[in-house]
Amino acid sequence: MLVWFVPACLSETKGDAATAFEQFKSLAGDWEGTYEWTGARNTAGSLSATYYLTGNGSALVENLIMEGVPSMTSVYHLDGTDLRMTHYCAAQNQPRLKAGRIDPVQGAIDFAFVDITNLRAPDAPHVRGLEMRIIDSNHLTLTFLFQGGNKESRERIVLKRIEKASGKR
Repeated sequence: MLVWFVPACLSETKGDAATAFEQFKSLAGDWEGTYEWTGARNTAGSLSATYYLTGNGSALVENLIMEGVPSMTSVYHLDGTDLRMTHYCAAQNQPRLKAGRIDPVQGAIDFAFVDITNLRAPDAPHVRGLEMRIIDSNHLTLTFLFQGGNKESRERIVLKRIEKASGKR
């Protein structure tokens, strides 16, 4: 008799990726907030964000907008049992990341670097990771882990959903 053994961590990860992506879908809408760089860069300011579904609900698009201009876009999607994202960076490269830690109860998803396209040089600045925290349905924190050469920075983005004004009839 052949018995298959699936470690609990693998079966939980499969379900956690799908659960997390379902949670991501609820982010659709308009957001506003602030960003703050620490480490090799030190700047701060305000920004806005939009989230929307595409691909018949199979991908979530995130546009981070500074001074009215989209500066970075990320696309989140499932790839089998993995939760992945591609980040279209203001540094003009495209890191691809995979969720390694998923805690749907805490709203914590940590993405790790897989590979990158359009990197001009091995030490060119690029995103190496992302820590996402879904605080509740109206509050979200993103922390991009950025590296250029041997210098590291963190860009922390704190977002709050913009409530739509109800129209009067």
